[in-house]
Amino acid sequence: MKIHNPFQVALLATLGVGVGLLLIGSVQNLSTILLYVGTALFLSLGLDPVVSFLEKRGLPRWAAVLITILAVLGVFAGIIVMVVPIIVGQITQLVVQVEQLLQPARWNEVVVQVQTWVSETLPWLRLDEVWAGVQQWVSTLDVGSISTMVGNSLLTIGGAVAAGVGGAFIVLILTIYFTASTPSLKSAVYQLVPASKRARFIELAEKITDSVGYYVMGQVSLGVINGVLSAIFLSIINAPFPAVLAVIAFFFSLIPLVGTLTGSTIIVLLCLIPGLGSPTIALIALIYYLVYMQIEAYVISPRIMNRAVSVPGSVVVISALAGGALLNLLGALIAIPVAASILIIYREVIIPRQNER
Repeated sequence: MKIHNPFQVALLATLGVGVGLLLIGSVQNLSTILLYVGTALFLSLGLDPVVSFLEKRGLPRWAAVLITILAVLGVFAGIIVMVVPIIVGQITQLVVQVEQLLQPARWNEVVVQVQTWVSETLPWLRLDEVWAGVQQWVSTLDVGSISTMVGNSLLTIGGAVAAGVGGAFIVLILTIYFTASTPSLKSAVYQLVPASKRARFIELAEKITDSVGYYVMGQVSLGVINGVLSAIFLSIINAPFPAVLAVIAFFFSLIPLVGTLTGSTIIVLLCLIPGLGSPTIALIALIYYLVYMQIEAYVISPRIMNRAVSVPGSVVVISALAGGALLNLLGALIAIPVAASILIIYREVIIPRQNER
């Protein structure tokens, strides 16, 4: 047995550790780019069923991709033109009202209104001491410091929005490219598989990509339904800033399992803020979202997701938590399709092989 020089062993080990650290650092430095690429791939798989549907109607691939992309761009452009000015105006009003709410005189007025409502609705509660403590705490607040903090927060949010717009543009370009070149990308991947196993691999890969595509389309559809219905209902009950709350409902509905519940909770709490909403509006919104979540879970979601792979509830929870911990929002979004893909491999590859032994 050949004995290596200890110096050589130590040197090779050090170089190995250095290369490993370099790779980890490179992945961390490229995390934003990898996030853009992963998001674009995810969205392109979601658009692929639409493109395939148009191809089956006799359109060539390039025409189907063009129509799909133009339709998506048209929808987003319409949303931006119609909704963004309203949202910006309502956010400005929200900031102004929050600053006014923090003024001691305005806070005392709000406290009196809430105290009157609670006393009339729940006369058995004794809240005089609580209100006195709250008023004393508010009187000690430095309104100037709070206004400065709000201003700095708005600047930070503005920078984040600008960076988000730039990232969204990059994702859009990548999504168009991936959607147009999906067949060639798949073919290139398939060529890496040995010819003897290629047919089976293609079959599984097509099932996985179809499942991911239907999942993306279904989740976006659920978000649109929740956002539109929220905008209509919140406008009817005169909730504060219905356009902003509807956007919150839409984006949170994209998160699997807990998204609708989290977004509904935030909306109800915003409706409960004194000076912006009222306990009555918050109660009505709470009842509405409780009913909506039941309808979504048992009526809407099963009909929309019937072509995606069903994933057990426990796997959904674990996947969403793990994906969110690893890749934040994107991880939570793609966790369920990844889990569905693993289940397809488990059911159609691992179990049959085990049964053959």
